[in-house]
Amino acid sequence: MGRMMTRPLPKSFHVKSFGCQMNVYDGARMAELMEAQGMREASADTAELVLLNTCHIREKAAEKVYSDIGRIARRDGGKPMIAVAGCVAQAEGAEVARRARAVDLVVGPQAYHNLPALIADAAAGRIAVDTDMPAASKFDALPGRRARGPSAFLTVQEGCDKFCTYCVVPYTRGAEVSRPWGAIVDEAKALIDGGAREVTLLGQNVNAWTGTDAQGRVQGLDGLIRVLAEMPGLARIRYTTSHPNDMADGLIAAHGDVEKLMPFLHLPVQAGSDRILKAMNRQHDVASYLRLIERVRAVRPDIAISGDYIVGFPGETDAEFEETLAVVRAIGHAQAFSFKYSPRAGTPAATMEDQVPAEVMDERLQRLQALLGEQQLAFNANTVGRTCDVLIERDGKLPGQRLGKSPWLQSVLIDGGAIGDLATVTIASAGPQSLIGVAPARVAA
Repeated sequence: MGRMMTRPLPKSFHVKSFGCQMNVYDGARMAELMEAQGMREASADTAELVLLNTCHIREKAAEKVYSDIGRIARRDGGKPMIAVAGCVAQAEGAEVARRARAVDLVVGPQAYHNLPALIADAAAGRIAVDTDMPAASKFDALPGRRARGPSAFLTVQEGCDKFCTYCVVPYTRGAEVSRPWGAIVDEAKALIDGGAREVTLLGQNVNAWTGTDAQGRVQGLDGLIRVLAEMPGLARIRYTTSHPNDMADGLIAAHGDVEKLMPFLHLPVQAGSDRILKAMNRQHDVASYLRLIERVRAVRPDIAISGDYIVGFPGETDAEFEETLAVVRAIGHAQAFSFKYSPRAGTPAATMEDQVPAEVMDERLQRLQALLGEQQLAFNANTVGRTCDVLIERDGKLPGQRLGKSPWLQSVLIDGGAIGDLATVTIASAGPQSLIGVAPARVAA
């Protein structure tokens, strides 16, 4: 990136996050950092700094960033300072600014605590690129947390050591690192003090988290969950995303005996063929995965199961795709994410032979998503008539309407109630994406 003209330091900012919940968390932390510098949050149309917090998992996600850069650069009223953060920034570094000359600074997901200095460099016309992965934790340099609503994300683990052959995460997020016990507990307390009723623990492989508690004992994620469950004011705990190889006995047991741990598990299997799983370097097979699901359901029969699926991995045959459909039918999902395989530069799968034609992937994905959609609708329909607590998170689209989440992470629309309340409702009707909840006394017999 060459030198640019100097400009005043921006006084307002807007963060747009793409992709996973960890990007949402990082986006919130970047916003808190810029607010601590005296900047105010504004809309994308008026902010003096627009920060795109990017995802690099799929090619379309990366290309959308460049499309957004072009649109922002042509914004009415003049071009703002444009920052590219996140995994595209990490993977492509200074190439981002060479490809999109409107970009003023580039910062990776392990370096965003350096944003104030990078913004100053960009304003002074200097090159502003930081994709280092320092040994020192970025979390130590960030301002204190504050809750932005009744539900909050809390990163406990970053990076990945699994090296699935299709995935860029080990290269863009680095090796697996667990945040210290005390730092997590302190952040959770700050979020609860700020009004959070629910905390979702985040990590690329969140159930690989390990740490030493205040008594010097080594703990896994289940130990952390148990101590958080004792905190007054916290009503709900969730965690995502998990790897089957890190689904320890203690964590499975926690689903049965920690009341505040919600009955929802996102546990990606990715494919239903053992040969494809081996080619993906997933380090588990179908039988071991299904046993895990059985064990979790044995301790929590009402648990909602979510997962990830990739169709069209190099070499996947019609028969192997049918195996994936068979696994989907065997599990029965409350929800799931499914994608066509997307080659990512630098990953082993990108150079594998027998890349599946796009039209074949399209047809397979349509069939898979149709089946997953049927299962999601069936799961939602099975909750009709149940009475449960709904955590009200925000206003709905209609006057007086509120939107919240059921214990099974379903969106529930109700009339009335205050944001942050745990409203006891009975599920009156269900669609594929949301439910209608009403006060129990109003439900017809």
